[in-house]
Amino acid sequence: MTFLESDRPLRQGATLRAAAVLTKPGMLTTQGNGQGRGPGHQGITVIETNDPLAAFVQVYQRLHSLPPPRFSGIDPRAVIHPTVRLGREVEIGAGAYIGEGTVIGNRCHIYPGVVIGRFCTVGEESTLYANVVIYDGCTLGKRVIVHANSVIGADGFGYRQQDGRHVKVPHLGSVVIEDDVEIGACTTIDRGTFQATRIGAGTKIDNLVQIAHNCRIGRHNLLVGQVGLAGSVTTGDYVVLAGQVAVRDHCTIGDHVVVGARAGVIQDIPPGQKVLGEPAMPEWEYKRLVLLFQKLPEFRQQLEELRKHFERT
Repeated sequence: MTFLESDRPLRQGATLRAAAVLTKPGMLTTQGNGQGRGPGHQGITVIETNDPLAAFVQVYQRLHSLPPPRFSGIDPRAVIHPTVRLGREVEIGAGAYIGEGTVIGNRCHIYPGVVIGRFCTVGEESTLYANVVIYDGCTLGKRVIVHANSVIGADGFGYRQQDGRHVKVPHLGSVVIEDDVEIGACTTIDRGTFQATRIGAGTKIDNLVQIAHNCRIGRHNLLVGQVGLAGSVTTGDYVVLAGQVAVRDHCTIGDHVVVGARAGVIQDIPPGQKVLGEPAMPEWEYKRLVLLFQKLPEFRQQLEELRKHFERT
């Protein structure tokens, strides 16, 4: 089984070899002039749906559900402080450590090697993969997923000059991660200086992302790999930061903003904009500059011809 959200692959010569295909209504059944492009062509069954990808995911999960973790219950090699409160059906792998006063919700999966500090909260049905570290006092909501080797709640990069030395600023805040957030592998989210660094509900964060102290990330954001946010950045809801985007400290990015890959954000961005480039600028302006840049050799040649002309005259 496969799915098609567009007939573009078929127009480019691709051939369907699946026994069944999920498509949008009318995509294949009204064309029928190519191999495998209609019901009955080479025995392919066409199933029409308004969202082929979502339907395919549901089918795939039913046919190929992931096996349960290779551990169940609480491994005797885990270290759990006597004051920890564990919910029902919690699974904790070997070598995990859970500190004083922490609360773990129902049906959480804590994989081997996870370290959860003191006075943390992990909401129900959350999953922490191997070697995740949650520092003291951090809060994770319900159904949060944190992939391997990520670190939540380390001190922010805060120092002040005193007598010619860099003196560390104590970080007394925390990290709050709201419900349904997923965090990729090897990502770091620093604790706030005095208040919480906050990740809004439904936000998805890729691998190798750095979120500095005091940031406030809105709901349902997408942060793609190697995004770096300096301290005190604020984003609205439904913001997309593409790969390797860098945002300077104290910038505010409005709702529904899309920042293109490798852009450098150095000032606030109003809601609804699409920006590209370094420094980041509106999409139309960036594309105009790229066109001009591509013409620079031509402009240089014209300038050289003008110079020679005036020298002769």
